[in-house]
Amino acid sequence: MDGLSRRGRRRVLLVLCVTEITSWGVLYYAFPVLAPSIAADTGWSVPAVTAAFSAGLLVSAAVGIPVGRLLDRHGPRWVMTAGSAVAVPAVALIATAGSYPAFVAAWLLAGVAQAATLYPPAFAALTRWWGPDRVRALTGLTLVAGLASTVFAPLSAALLEPFGWRGSYLVLAAILAAVCVPAHLFGLRGRWPDPVADPAPAGAAVAPPDDDPSRILRSRAFVLTTVTVTLGAFTSFAVAVNQVPLLLDRDLSTGLAAWALGLGGLGQVLGRLGYPLLARRSGVRGRTSWLMAALAATTVLLAALPGPAWALVAAAVLAGAARGMFTLLQATALADRWRPRVYGRLNGIASAPVMVAVAVSPWAGSALAGPLGGYPQVFVLLGAAALLAAGLALGTVPQRHPPR
Repeated sequence: MDGLSRRGRRRVLLVLCVTEITSWGVLYYAFPVLAPSIAADTGWSVPAVTAAFSAGLLVSAAVGIPVGRLLDRHGPRWVMTAGSAVAVPAVALIATAGSYPAFVAAWLLAGVAQAATLYPPAFAALTRWWGPDRVRALTGLTLVAGLASTVFAPLSAALLEPFGWRGSYLVLAAILAAVCVPAHLFGLRGRWPDPVADPAPAGAAVAPPDDDPSRILRSRAFVLTTVTVTLGAFTSFAVAVNQVPLLLDRDLSTGLAAWALGLGGLGQVLGRLGYPLLARRSGVRGRTSWLMAALAATTVLLAALPGPAWALVAAAVLAGAARGMFTLLQATALADRWRPRVYGRLNGIASAPVMVAVAVSPWAGSALAGPLGGYPQVFVLLGAAALLAAGLALGTVPQRHPPR
């Protein structure tokens, strides 16, 4: 394989598995556990605290565009090392913020780090270095990284009692410094190969070779695919971040709510393991609609269950499984419908509203809880959004191709 030996490719995959768990755990999944304590300690409202987190995600979406160009030209080693190096002081500044503007500024800096350390640069690294065998590597990475919440949600809760939220974030910053900076610097070595065009995946509902990308962008199938994935991403991430406050309202302790979020990460792994079987036994349109309906059902289940605790934890695992399958559905949505030769342009445009939805969803969930009367009502609304996506998914296959 051009660029890296087989041993080198395995090293890169191992490094990214470890660093993605750590980066996602510290920069994303610790926040839902620590947010209620941040609000209680500082006097800032939960929506205000969550808005700072969402602002960082918006920065991540914007910075991701130039980061992508740097990755294409220079590879992931220095980009991801720099991202990790920025993440450490960003998390430390979150921990030590003495005012709300300082807290927001720290999260904006963390957003820069997220753009250079989370899935997009890792996916780019595996796609280029693993070449035609990239699907196996990407599947392995998402399976392992799906455990980020399983590891870091309970860890954050365990740190909270002895250290408080500020001390917890300082410990997490130290973990980032110890794990991600050296791993990216020394583990992502190797010549960055030139991109290679691959054939369309077997059995995919792809458009013919002479299809004009501009015509695809204007097509009903592309618009509905983008809207469907955007609604799914909004629901998925809003559920993940707002699940802990929902469970706290159900009288679960912070520790148990954190464990429920963590076990939801295990559910994500199980969902991703089951996705290949679903892909083999279903068509593009039916699979998309079914998964959106499953996301809606598990979200409403969390809203409707008053208890007991074990039932709420089980519902969190089911919701995690639906989110895990949605992640792979999102990753393959365009390639299942159009040829890879136009994938870059289509993905750049389709990703923009999805990233905005991911950024806004945590804040929107907490902001709507007051006007709607609580988190259960928010989850019902999120379930309705996913159900709408299930209906729209029926029109997402290009019209020239017979429904599968």
